Formats: sequence, structure tokens, C-alpha cells
Amino acid sequence: MWVILSVGGVEASTIISVVSIPIKRLDTAAPALEGPKRIRSGDAAADLPARHTVVLAAGKRELVPTGFAIALPVGFCGLILPRSGLALRSGISVLNSPGLIDSGYRGELQVILFNSGQEDVTIERGQRIAQLLIQQVSQFHFDEVDELPPSTDDRGAQGFGSSGA
Repeated sequence: MWVILSVGGVEASTIISVVSIPIKRLDTAAPALEGPKRIRSGDAAADLPARHTVVLAAGKRELVPTGFAIALPVGFCGLILPRSGLALRSGISVLNSPGLIDSGYRGELQVILFNSGQEDVTIERGQRIAQLLIQQVSQFHFDEVDELPPSTDDRGAQGFGSSGA
């Protein structure tokens, strides 16, 4: 797909690849769950719904299913990210953010939600609880060596936190 972009009055054409992701509805109960979707056409991620109503106690975490499974092609991964509005309003975030979905996973998408607030929060069935970002990833392998090549900066092997405060 070709897209013409205009930035600061300068037009540039770019190619945007569109990947079709197979999705399976696991929850057929009424009312129908609205599946993962982008709210606006240019959004980077799709919102994920809660499959069930859950009361998330203050300071506690809960694994919340979405009612959907996907089949990511090899060379892609899914990242589960928090929704900023939910975090601001209720103190609810994704505990292992970002959660990683590998291309071989075919199970239900589930989200580990954490309530960092002082009060219990009810997550209603169908409520948007997280975002799913699909990313292309490089395939790689490791080559064990006796010595690593030198670093491109002065940090080298100084260790964790060595880049300063």
C-alpha cells in the first residue's frame, strides 16, 4: 500500500505494509464481545477487552482473559501494553509490561492487570483493559565466541546502571 504523507508542507511517499492477523473468537456468549480493534484508523495498537467482569482489589493482580486468540506469522510478535487512561483514572496497569506474545502462541490472549490504587476497581465485561501492538521482529541466533568485539562507546563492560542517573 502506498501512502502520501505531508509533513510541514513537504509531501513524501512511503510504503506501509499491512499484515492480516487471523483472530478466533473464544467467547460466544451474549452480548457479543467486541474484539481487539483500533479506535482510530492511524492508531498503533488495538484495544483488548475483558472477557469477564473482575473485581481487582487494591494492591492485587489478576490474570484477565480477553476471549480472543490470534495467529501471528513468524517474524512478528505481539506486545501487551497498558492503557494510559485506565492507569490515570484507576491506577490499573499491565504488570509485566510489555507482555510478549510469540508467533507460535495460539492460546487465549490474557492480561496480567495490577491495581496500584488504594481502592478496589471493577473491570466490566467488554471494558478495554490493555493494548495489543503487533511488531515485526528480526530472526536471530547466537554465536558463542571467546571475545566480544569492543563497544562503540566508553561504557564497555562497566555494568548495569553505568550510563548514569
